[in-house]
Parts: sequence; C-alpha cells; structure tokens
Amino acid sequence: MALRGPLFRLLRPQLGQTCHQSRAQSVAVLGAPFSRGQKRRGVEHGPKAIRDAGLIERLSGLDYSVHDFGDLNFHHLEKDEPYMDVKFPRSVGGANKMLSGAVSRAIGAGHTLVMLGGDHSLAIGSVGGHAQQCPDLCLIWVDAHADINTPMSSPSGNLHGQPVAFMLKELTDKMPDIPGFSWTKPFLSSSDLVYIGLRDVDPGEYHILKNLGIQYFTMRDIDRLGIQRVMEVTLDHLLSRKQRPIHLSFDIDAFDPSLAPATGTPVNGGLTYREGIYITEEIHNTGLLSAMDLVEVNPTLGATREAVEATASLAVDIIASSLGQTREGAPVSILEIPSVKDDTEQLRL
Repeated sequence: MALRGPLFRLLRPQLGQTCHQSRAQSVAVLGAPFSRGQKRRGVEHGPKAIRDAGLIERLSGLDYSVHDFGDLNFHHLEKDEPYMDVKFPRSVGGANKMLSGAVSRAIGAGHTLVMLGGDHSLAIGSVGGHAQQCPDLCLIWVDAHADINTPMSSPSGNLHGQPVAFMLKELTDKMPDIPGFSWTKPFLSSSDLVYIGLRDVDPGEYHILKNLGIQYFTMRDIDRLGIQRVMEVTLDHLLSRKQRPIHLSFDIDAFDPSLAPATGTPVNGGLTYREGIYITEEIHNTGLLSAMDLVEVNPTLGATREAVEATASLAVDIIASSLGQTREGAPVSILEIPSVKDDTEQLRL
C-alpha cells in the first residue's frame, strides 16, 4: 500500500533515520489478538499472557522509553468461506491490512516495534508494514516450521503456514489472487531471508527452499555446527553487503515443547533456552533490530497454569534479550560507585 499526501510527507524525512539508525531509544509494543490463521482458538489471548508475564516492566528496566499501544481491534466476518482450500482468507487479509498500517506508523515514528501475536499469519502485515518504511530490510525467521507453503502446496489450508509465500517476489507466479489480500504485493527477495530452527517442513516447502536457494538451518544443522556458527553465517549472509534493518519473526514453537508447552503446533527436539537467547543476543549486538514478532503463545493449551506461565515468561525473556537484556543482568546506567569518603561525610552531616 503506497503512502500519499500529508502522511507520506510526514514520514518521508524519518525514513532514513528510522531504517539506518542504531538502537532506537523507544520501543512500541503492539498486540495483535488474532487466531483465524489456524484452527486452534486461544492464541488470540497470547498478547495478554505475555504482558501479564511482566513484559512492559522488563522493557522499562532496559533504559528504553516504552510505549504500549494496546491491542488492535480486529473485525471478524460472520461469513468467510474458504477460497480453494484456504481458510478464513478475508478475515486474515483484513487483519493483516490493519496490522500493516499500525506497524508502518509505529516504525515511521522512530520506534523499535514489538508485535505480540496471535498466530504467525500476522507476519504478512507485520513484515509488510515494516517494509513500507524500510524497503531494504532482511528477515530472520525462528520457527519449527518454514511457513512458506503456497495455497496450492499447503496440506491444511491454514494461513499461518503460508505467510512467507505472500512476501517473496520469486513466488509471485505461484500465488493466486486470494480474497482479502489485494492490498499487499511481494516485497522480499529470497536472499533477504534466513530460517533458524526448522524441524517440521512440508514437501512443497522443502521444494521451495531448495529451488530458491534460501538459507536455512535445521535443528540438525544447529547440532552439527553449534549456535555460534549458525549466527555467524546468518548475519554474514544478510549483512555482509551492507548494514540494513533486521526484522525478527520468532515463533515460540521454535523452542522444545518442554520449555514452551502452551503453543498450537509443538515439535519435539527444539531450541534450548540458551540457544534461543544466544540468537537474540547476537541480533541485538548488530544494533540493527528494527522490529520483531513474538507469536503462537496459546494460554488455553497449557496443561497447567505453570505451563502457561513458563511459555509466557519465555516469550518475555526472548523479547527482552532481543532488546539488550544480558545474561549478566540488565544493569541500570550509573555514573560512578560512591566512595567510602562520601559515605563518611554524609554521616557527619
């Protein structure tokens, strides 16, 4: 969606500042309580669960100005018939159009954006809105699944397994005109994308990954190479030619289900806590993170309250680590350590 008129003129001077500045000092948190991209209800409660786990307080302790913009209010259509085998196309398309505009405005205002899902179909709007402001962005997709099925290759018809296909220019001729998506056009090249954590890839997705030469790391690759080497290759692949904004799209099911049980499509053999945190630490250390998604936390699927709290707390840790929390702690800036002499003088007074 092209920007026109006064809004375009307002955002245009900030475009370069927003996309190439290092470490914005303000963070915008935006909730997207949406579940129609897949069959399990409950993931729309993800944003509340993550906030309840202390997200805003944690980010405020990292010396950021934190702006919580609340949750988007999506309009669900009473009648949204499947198109081909694609389920809820108009609802998903409309939600992503709304999200795209909100993300674009937040990034245009100079914030680093944190989008809380909701299911992973929301990445169409999140990454798309980011690309309106930062057309040269690159995308790191941390997930058990590739989410790159086309409507024709998808075994389920669920749009949370298809968002990347809507983004890639190389798949333009593979994408039919889906109702609800006339507002979006492909904006990403396959060389601008890296996957980390894959372990449940459909046959059609595997063909696309291989045919387009997309850089990806399965869990076997992580076992073989180690997470340090994986991140070295990832960042070299995306940033060696030039420094550019990073969009991190993180599905909580990238983690092993023992760590993140409250999610809709868990797959055994996932990331350890340390591997997930290392990924986000390295992304933060580039100084180029411009926006991130944290999706697929479903509090209705935890067997116990503890399972839900563990999953939501893990989401908070990932977001905080992406924004600079270190494993040594999250220190507040202090100018100097008081001396004993200063304390003695205070006692005399």
